[in-house]
Amino acid sequence: MPRTATQTRSTMPLTDHRDFDAALRFTAESVERAMYRLLPVSKEPEARLFEAMRYSSLGGGKRLRAFFALAGSTLFGVSGLAAARVAAAIEFVHAYSLIHDDLPAMDDDDLRRGRPSCHKQFDEATAILAGDGLQALAFEILAQPDTHGDPAVRAQLVLGLAQAIGAHGMVGGQMLDIEGEGQALSIGEITRLQRLKTGALISFSCQAGAILGKASEQARHALAAYAHAVGLAFQIVDDLLDVEGTQAELGKTPGKDVARGKATFVTLLGLDHARDQASLLADQACEALDSFGPRADLLRQAARFVVARRA
Repeated sequence: MPRTATQTRSTMPLTDHRDFDAALRFTAESVERAMYRLLPVSKEPEARLFEAMRYSSLGGGKRLRAFFALAGSTLFGVSGLAAARVAAAIEFVHAYSLIHDDLPAMDDDDLRRGRPSCHKQFDEATAILAGDGLQALAFEILAQPDTHGDPAVRAQLVLGLAQAIGAHGMVGGQMLDIEGEGQALSIGEITRLQRLKTGALISFSCQAGAILGKASEQARHALAAYAHAVGLAFQIVDDLLDVEGTQAELGKTPGKDVARGKATFVTLLGLDHARDQASLLADQACEALDSFGPRADLLRQAARFVVARRA
């Protein structure tokens, strides 16, 4: 796979990393390699579809959701191969959601990660199909024996991801987002909207390692509490960046929520209060990991990163 001059492959496993930035780079590189191997390649007539799938999923993004999956997996001794496959599946789903989110019928954005959105690079029909293909590929990966030898674990992964991105998760949240344009939503309504639209996939990412490792209910509850706080903090910061960020930083068009009349955490809380709330949620996320001790330090650093990020 082609690599840029800034990409250097780390030979250290994630468990050997103590610095979050290095761990995040390691995650991005290792999961990108897994994604590259798992994506279809063909010279058949449908090759344009495969090209669009690769264009939209490779070569960009922080891979934060993948990081949550890998870091959570280290808590339970999950094999690197299994964790990377699940992380790749999560990133394929995330890429699918971004393709569809950028479509004219949704958020209508011509930029994604600093380059033309899929529907601008190809066309709307190809973009829709590329998103569909990436979503299906994610479930195919989770269902394959290479992901885990226990069919019950694979079934739990498939169920968990389906619930996270379906009508009671990400897709439902997107519907609430559309319905909420121009409406005066309460803080409770915005919280629920974002818990579904953004938080549900983050929550699955944080708990995927526990599923792979057949962890106790207590451990899963701790990670679920962490994910709830981190997911909400993530969205608050997204709302802040939509107001304060630049196109160069974000790789997409800022200010679109305000332009479309969307109620956000910033419009309800104000900039300073929203910032304070995000920091408080990061504290709560770290506290949820107390039972794991220092083994969860990378996840604690991730919570701080979510609040401090500029993109």
